[in-house]
Amino acid sequence: MGFSVKMVTRAIEETGDQNTEQILEVLLRYSATIDNFPSKCGPVSYDLQSSESENDFLDDLSDPEACLDNEEDAVLREKETKLLHLIDMNFLEDEASSAINACGPDTSIADLIDFIYASQIGKTDDFPLCKPLHQIPNDDEMRPDQRCGFPPTDQKRKKLFAEKFKRKLEMGRSDSKESKKNLKESIEEHDRIRIPRHMIGFGIPNEPRPTFQRKLPEEAIGPPYFYFENVAYTPTGVWDTISRFLYEIEPEFVDSLHFCAAARKRGYVHNLPVQNRYLLQPIPPLTIYEALPMTRKWWPTWDQREKFNCMRTCIGSAKLTQRIKEALECWGGNPPIKTQKRVMYECKKWNLLWSGKNIAAPLEPDEYEFIMGYPKDHTRGFSTTERYKAVGNAFQVDTVAYHFSVLKSMFPTGITVLSLFSGIGGAEIALHRLGIPLKTVVSVEISEVSRSIFRGWWEQTNQRGNLIELEDVQELSTDQLQKYINTYGGFDLIVGGSPCTNLTGSNLHHRDGLAGKESILFYDFWRVLNTVKCIMRNNK
Repeated sequence: MGFSVKMVTRAIEETGDQNTEQILEVLLRYSATIDNFPSKCGPVSYDLQSSESENDFLDDLSDPEACLDNEEDAVLREKETKLLHLIDMNFLEDEASSAINACGPDTSIADLIDFIYASQIGKTDDFPLCKPLHQIPNDDEMRPDQRCGFPPTDQKRKKLFAEKFKRKLEMGRSDSKESKKNLKESIEEHDRIRIPRHMIGFGIPNEPRPTFQRKLPEEAIGPPYFYFENVAYTPTGVWDTISRFLYEIEPEFVDSLHFCAAARKRGYVHNLPVQNRYLLQPIPPLTIYEALPMTRKWWPTWDQREKFNCMRTCIGSAKLTQRIKEALECWGGNPPIKTQKRVMYECKKWNLLWSGKNIAAPLEPDEYEFIMGYPKDHTRGFSTTERYKAVGNAFQVDTVAYHFSVLKSMFPTGITVLSLFSGIGGAEIALHRLGIPLKTVVSVEISEVSRSIFRGWWEQTNQRGNLIELEDVQELSTDQLQKYINTYGGFDLIVGGSPCTNLTGSNLHHRDGLAGKESILFYDFWRVLNTVKCIMRNNK
């Protein structure tokens, strides 16, 4: 049930081996804690699991959470992944977290479920066993296998798992392997779209898929071409829903670590050609040392990072930098392994770089811009907080430009773009750097800061096309779209992406999938796309 042999032995010694209820009660009292940095020099009492993998370091760099605004929120690692699986299965966050703390992060999902149900045996009958299911706006649009529930009564469930606990206490964990297999099969039934471990999409530089061919549904073939980006790791069923609304097109999952010095796992649903893509020139730095060579002098040998984690919308605090410095200065040479692990956890979580001896500092806004592919001082003129937020929510320009490169031969004289949720203009900058003239851009962006940044870039680069700015996507009614299409001859490209706030893994408080306040805007993207396609088809 997820209890270690040592824990069970200790419980039996304390209570005797006859009364399983007392053994269970003792086991449920045990919990594990993770200590903070020691304030004084001396032995470190914590043992934090490092997210680094010796076999595949780069694959573990991408933080599925890119939109956190609180330092206390944890990076999504093995523990958080299991926590989110349990929450997706409608267990309370407190229940899931307590189970993982008590049993350890290495415990299988099946055993964690057993622990939670066993914990509920001794509680009152009116204790809520699970939280309400989150629904997307229209339940009728969900697949039948997404409408899952639980047994009809709490009492039956408690009885079932009480008996299961007694059997497992006697039999040990011999059936854990089979339970894990069954649970995995159950979870996989919910999602038709699998998120790959290695996110190389339909081909990346130096690692193409030479024999890859995809056939789009006839109704999805452009023009207009469309391109929708979203965070790769989402709640159960989100990518199935996105794909279903966008003509059943298979998402292209790509990690930006193949294009720049930072990891950023994203999914893209689009109808662009996938052959004959090419990189922006000059090719951007692909490692931390190449991007920020001045850090090499202070970089400790035990920090093996070559890439930054996903660029976040906020940074680590000055207090964190000071705590790290104090922890490292306690040791004359290399710190103990446990201290190294804790420091590395914070460095990976907050993308800290070494700017001095024992000084792990956050990236500066201009360094954010550079790694994300934006011009120098692109966001200058706004507060530091606003700059981090704007860039952290933006497209990675080099990645998007690689996908857009196929458009240059199709639109040599210029392109007309409908840009939904434009942000700071990542898509437009990618097209501009590819040498594709921007004839007309209708830009929809609710953030005044982002609109100002994009408008400033448009003016500074002496764009000759038309820039039409809208604040609210609801302004794009059928009549308004008809007017734009009649005036500018239709749209060649419709591009956008929902804010990731309600979709990312570690955002436990507002992780509502496509029903979230921001992520529900995906349905506006779908509405606008279909309206434009219908009008342009009728105008032919």
